[in-house]
Amino acid sequence: MRNQTVKAAVLVAGALLLAACGTNKEETGAGGGNQACDQSKGTLVIGVIAPQSGGLSALGLGIKNSAQLAADQANEKCAVKGYKLQVQTEDDQATAQVGAQAATRLSSNANVVGVIGTLNSSVAQSVQPILKGKNILMVSPANTAPSLTRGGEYATAPKRDFENYFRVCATDDLQGPFAAKYLVGKAGKKNIAIITDGKTYGEGLAAEFKKQAEKDGAKIAATAKVGERDTDFSTVITSIKGANPDAVYYGGEYPQAGPLSKQMKDAGLNVPVMGGDGIFDQKFIDLGGKEGDLATSVGAPTETLPSAKAFIDAYKAKGFKDDYSAYGAFSYDAANVIIASLGKTLGDAGTWGEDKRADLIKNTQDYSAQGATGEVKFDKYGDSTNKLLTVYKVTAGKWAADETGTFGG
Repeated sequence: MRNQTVKAAVLVAGALLLAACGTNKEETGAGGGNQACDQSKGTLVIGVIAPQSGGLSALGLGIKNSAQLAADQANEKCAVKGYKLQVQTEDDQATAQVGAQAATRLSSNANVVGVIGTLNSSVAQSVQPILKGKNILMVSPANTAPSLTRGGEYATAPKRDFENYFRVCATDDLQGPFAAKYLVGKAGKKNIAIITDGKTYGEGLAAEFKKQAEKDGAKIAATAKVGERDTDFSTVITSIKGANPDAVYYGGEYPQAGPLSKQMKDAGLNVPVMGGDGIFDQKFIDLGGKEGDLATSVGAPTETLPSAKAFIDAYKAKGFKDDYSAYGAFSYDAANVIIASLGKTLGDAGTWGEDKRADLIKNTQDYSAQGATGEVKFDKYGDSTNKLLTVYKVTAGKWAADETGTFGG
């Protein structure tokens, strides 16, 4: 919207952060705090830019809460000597213009050390240049458009335009083909319609899916577009129904994908809808996603990873009313990337200033650790080296993992 087999990791960075610095603990505000820690140098800010309202808020709230958890644990651990960490969340409403405004607000604060976000690749495109202008570190838990790290010609002439930008999830040039391999090869669908929502994420993902599906022998029977605020899909369904597709691939997100699936079934086109990580949420099913529908998502199922157990336990213990959702573990890892790199940048006695931002970016590039999602490190473009992906199927009203692996081309 964001290769090898899963390796069990018993000790993770997040688990280490669960221990408190001392017994004389006192929470001080939303960011937490510890009286045993020296926080005399003041407060440093980790920004979060993600939808907190609107149709995609379920994903954005999981991102916010997970970042808050990491910051609270860091404050308890005295992870950044002399400083308290505070999370400042900006609601981008999944809209590029609003995201740009959020980035401008954060970049005006000299105490902002880094930003976690965004959810949407289209929003990231507007945020990237603003944060780069102030040399502010940005680590995304969810962006999957390859162009964000490798430029518009990512397949043939990759070029990194934003050295301050990193992500901890796999990209659509892996996710799209991974989906195609499953739908054409394992599921045996050979006559596929493609519907997109016109946004950066959906169009890019669908394009990558199409290339691999055709390579594997499928026919793209029909194509159509919907608007991101559409609720009635009868015209689009009619336009593809005559092509008699045996599956529909949807490039977009769950607010439209769920109702589309239901309306297709009601119209007599009872074939599986498949999409990417943008539809992988319980909300898709609640909005009309049906049995047998499919989604790919980045990483392995969080609840199956030994490396994620400490994160899940700590998240539940916090009592957040919202689920960590698809990107919570990734947001937690992104926050810990920023926190650990900041701790390395300042050391035991360093003082924060905007002149430290270049060193922070360099230390992020060199970061390598076990996180909740597995190994977290970056290649020369700022992309995650963890290329793991999973196909999920709607089974008995819930998403169930069906296949986990990597795309090898």
